[in-house]
This record gives sequence, structure tokens and C-alpha cells, in this order.
Amino acid sequence: MEVERKELKELKPGKLVVIDGEPCRVVDISISKPGKHGEAKARVSAVSLFSGKKKNILGPGDMRVDVPILIRKTAQVIALMGDRAQLMDMESYETYEEDIPEDMKGKLEAGQEVEVWEILGRRLISRVR
Repeated sequence: MEVERKELKELKPGKLVVIDGEPCRVVDISISKPGKHGEAKARVSAVSLFSGKKKNILGPGDMRVDVPILIRKTAQVIALMGDRAQLMDMESYETYEEDIPEDMKGKLEAGQEVEVWEILGRRLISRVR
């Protein structure tokens, strides 16, 4: 797995974190003050990149969590097949199929270049270039 470890209190909105084995984008973080007998608690709300479900983490501020390493690649759309697109990596010329995200349906055409994110061994079409 391509991850690095960070403390919960170091996360910022918009950054990525792994929750329940799934990469998520941090939406909100709130940190409470340390109490008389304990340390500061952090509550992180995030949204899964692949399923869109909301996920939360609650723990001490110095708790270590996994942060996925994002690899950006450029690919060309070869063909569209319903809800899936056949893509070719512009560096290795490898071809593969990926699901088309909901916000890009109807916008993709054969021959366009797209940016593809590789996170934890999975791929996601992020935007049209």
C-alpha cells in the first residue's frame, strides 16, 4: 500500500485519509481542548472517493492514521461503453476500463485526454484535460 502516516490533528480539509481501508477526502475536522485528565480529541468527517459515503474518525489528536499517496496520470479515452470508458495510459500505453463518474457522464468523448488518479491500487477518472 502506498501510504504515509500522519497524526489526526495534522489533517486539513481537502486532504486525503484512509478510513476503513477506503481513501476519503477530509470535509471537516474539529479538535477539542485537552481536559483535566486527558488529551485533545479530534473528530474528522470525510467522504469516500469511490462510493461517496460519509465516514468519521474520532480519536486522540496524536493518533496516527494512514494518508494515501496520490499518483496522477494522463490517459486518453479510446471508447465509451455505457457507464464505462476504455482508457489508454499516455506513458505506458496500457489499456484498461474504468467507471465514468456521475458528474462526467455525457461530457466524455473518444479521443479526449483525462486525468486519472491512482490511489491504493485503484483508479478514478478525476477530470477532463
